[in-house]
Amino acid sequence: MLHGYFRSAASWRVRIALNLKGIRVAGVSHHLRRGEQHLPAFLRLNPQGFVPALELDDGTVLTQSLAIMAWLDEVHPLPALLPFDPVLRAKVRAFALVLAADTHPLQNLAVLAKLRALGLDEPSVQAWAADVNARGLAACEQLAGKGSFAFGDAPGLADICLIPQLGNARRFGVDVARFPRLLAIEAQCQTLAAFRDAAPASQPDAE
Repeated sequence: MLHGYFRSAASWRVRIALNLKGIRVAGVSHHLRRGEQHLPAFLRLNPQGFVPALELDDGTVLTQSLAIMAWLDEVHPLPALLPFDPVLRAKVRAFALVLAADTHPLQNLAVLAKLRALGLDEPSVQAWAADVNARGLAACEQLAGKGSFAFGDAPGLADICLIPQLGNARRFGVDVARFPRLLAIEAQCQTLAAFRDAAPASQPDAE
């Protein structure tokens, strides 16, 4: 069972990974803007109060999107989310971490709420989020490898992390036209049902 929220970039990543591997799981929505991730029932699953959380049949709960995807790759190795070559694997992980560790956390709901609490007005908060997204994507524009996807001719971890972050960037008004390589990767990803079906607008809890 995947506990998530339609617009959560981290949940979006895991949905793509599950789709690529052909694994279907039931979904439970926790409305982040209403604070449902902080209710006691969810905190028993993930004390951090973040989505996604993947609840296995035996009651085991996995958290953190990159950890969940690493587990998926170990338990369901095909199709692989990482290339075989060790150097290329490191490059894919670095690309993914630019987005999942250095970009997304700085513009999530909790951080933006903290900025507002510290007295920043709404235009300044939105400008912060846009700048964070633009800087992360600019780095990835240079880090992307060769091929029709981010690294090669099959989708993987880098693409999974990229697509939700482009979605976030657009929500914050970033002009993504300055990233032609990333947009070409996105266009290739959108040819696959695994990516299209994972999009926020396609989720039952979409608003």
